Amino acid sequence: MAAPPPSITFSFPVPHAIMMKSMSILSFILLLSPLFAMANTSFGAENTEGIKYDLFPEILKEEAVGRLNELGKVSDANGYLERTFQSPASVRAGNLLRAWMEDAGLKTWVDQMGNVHGRAEGINPSEKALLIGSHLDTVIDAGFFDGSLGIICAISALKALNSSGRLGKLRRPVEVIAFSDEEGVRFQSTFLGSAAIAGILPVSALQVHDKNGVTVQGALRASSIETTEENLLQLKYEPESVWGYVEVHIEQGPVLENVGLPLGSVKGIAGQTRLKVTVKGTQGHAGTVPMNMRQDPMVAAAELIVFLESLCKQPDYYLSYDGQCTSSTVESLAGSLVCTVGEISTWPSASNVIPGQVTFTVDVRAMDDLGREAIIYEFSNRLYHMCDRRSVFCNVERKHDANAVVCDPSLSRQLKSASYTALKRITDEDPGDVPVLMSGAGHDAMAMSHLTKVGMLFVRCRGGISHSPAEHVLDDDVWAAGMAVLAFLETLL
Repeated sequence: MAAPPPSITFSFPVPHAIMMKSMSILSFILLLSPLFAMANTSFGAENTEGIKYDLFPEILKEEAVGRLNELGKVSDANGYLERTFQSPASVRAGNLLRAWMEDAGLKTWVDQMGNVHGRAEGINPSEKALLIGSHLDTVIDAGFFDGSLGIICAISALKALNSSGRLGKLRRPVEVIAFSDEEGVRFQSTFLGSAAIAGILPVSALQVHDKNGVTVQGALRASSIETTEENLLQLKYEPESVWGYVEVHIEQGPVLENVGLPLGSVKGIAGQTRLKVTVKGTQGHAGTVPMNMRQDPMVAAAELIVFLESLCKQPDYYLSYDGQCTSSTVESLAGSLVCTVGEISTWPSASNVIPGQVTFTVDVRAMDDLGREAIIYEFSNRLYHMCDRRSVFCNVERKHDANAVVCDPSLSRQLKSASYTALKRITDEDPGDVPVLMSGAGHDAMAMSHLTKVGMLFVRCRGGISHSPAEHVLDDDVWAAGMAVLAFLETLL
């Protein structure tokens, strides 16, 4: 707990005439008023020297909330929010963000992967840069805050610095990046934007196609961005040019709401694997093929999905202990393992036809990378046995892999301190200890960890709900997040 701020004592010479008994109290107050005015030129809470800070509510709260709402209406669908990689709405959202970056005093550009950048060079443009970012794409039927909150908070904090004449005084460059794709909805390949910046996106990703046969390269070309294998490789930032990466994101969980605090520092992000499972059987008439002669891929897929649930609920029951899977690994899985099936499709899809093929996606997440591999191995092994027993063909493709990420301890401490400072400034009260959390969701910070040290700040969301229109962050919590980013940036002045 921080010590209470010391009080300020004003020392100044007092003319002998002022001490005359005939002097009124009012005259004495008038004499002191300019000195008090100097100590109270800004609106807000006091720092450790007793000087008041501007809390910038018009920028970090009112304007930031307004921009989140405006961005939340930029959608490719009527009646719900949907923005996928390089869709028309995604391009419009990028243009909005670029205009807001310029409003904050930043130099802007769009790169060959559709990422939107805004940069303040500071005093020393050659210094290693701090990168702050999140993603502008969404899931289908999304909320207003996932991804967008981190971008808007960063822009707002830099605008607050600019409005107070301090943007050019930063000791190192600060760059905001709105990543074009994190969710992986359109191409089933997450982190297209941040992976390109980090230098871990293979050039083969340009030829990955969506459900309509449009490739990543084709989607970029439709947005007037000509991306080749050569200039894709040139997007990679050199590690020597980057000081660190910070991301602000809604928690997507209930912990902060339960402890009654709007902000928390993140110590790590769970590893993630996405699988695509294909089950092929024999297509036939629903009513004429006897039950004992059917090779129905739908039933096989259903059995596999139910087994996956059992495996991930009770990993200790299915996993054997050997040199690769120890008891400590299994114990770690018990606290962090999550397995879900998010998409199922059949061909053909008709009520009176046994489908010939079923595909479904599997998402496996855990803080222990070895344990996650053990789960995938066990699932794949059982899958082939089940498919053989049912006389259907099965195939498993790994569509995405990301190892667990441990946030940089120093950055985490700085973000925790900045959160404490922000909450104390806004409430003028001691907020207590800022919690430290784990993340079960994937974030651009996972890709950026291949480039530089990373830190994350979580923001409270109502009910822990995310990827839903019910996603909600209080206006005051948006303010607190912006203040935390500002307090963090002030350490670079």
